[in-house]
Amino acid sequence: MVVRIPEKHDPLRLAVLISGGGRTLLNLEEQIRLRLLPATIVQVISSRSNVVGVDRARQRNLPVAVVDRQTHDDASFQDRLTELIADADLVCMAGFLSLWRIPENRLGTVINVHPALLPAFGGKGMFGMRVHRAVIDSGVKESGCSIHYCDNKYDHGPVILQRRVAVSEDETPESLADKVFREECQAYPDVLEQFCRGEVPAMPKQGVDSFE
Repeated sequence: MVVRIPEKHDPLRLAVLISGGGRTLLNLEEQIRLRLLPATIVQVISSRSNVVGVDRARQRNLPVAVVDRQTHDDASFQDRLTELIADADLVCMAGFLSLWRIPENRLGTVINVHPALLPAFGGKGMFGMRVHRAVIDSGVKESGCSIHYCDNKYDHGPVILQRRVAVSEDETPESLADKVFREECQAYPDVLEQFCRGEVPAMPKQGVDSFE
C-alpha cells in the first residue's frame, strides 16, 4: 500500500498510538495547531487506560480510544487496533509498548520513534529509561533518535531519519533522555512533512535497513 499524499487542502490523516504520558503526541498536536505541520490527528489509541496521555488527548479534544492490552485477548486486541486506524493515512507510534501485528496492506504506512540509534539498543523490552541506561553503560559516545518504518518486530524496519546527540562523561539517563527527546520533537515532524511532500521512499519489502 502506498501512503496517499494529500493536496494542500487535504491534510495528512494521522493515528497516534500511545502507552504513557503522550509527550510525543502533544508535540505533534502543537505542530499541527500552530500550522507548522499539514496534518490532522483523526485517532489516538492507548494500550493502557490509566495513563496521563489519555487525559492529555481528551483535554485537547482529540478522538481517543483505549484498547487495554490487559483486558483483551490477542486476537481482539489486534483486530480492534486495525479497525481503529482504518481512516488514517499514516500511523504514528509514539511510545506504544505493545506489539501490533501490522496487516500486510498497512505495511509502509506505520512509523515509530525510538530513543536510540537503531539498530543499536532496540528490541523487546528496550524503551524509556532502559534504553538510556543501556547506552550509558555501553560506553558509547553518541546516541540519538530514530524514525523508522515498522514491521512486525519490535524496533525493526528501515530507518527513515536519525538525529544524533553526544553522550557526555557525566551523562545520566535523565539528562540523556532530555537531550534525545528534544531531537525527537524535531525529527518526527520533519519526517511527517517529508511524507506530505512525497519525499519518503516507499518501504521496501526486504533487504534494506536504512535509507541513509
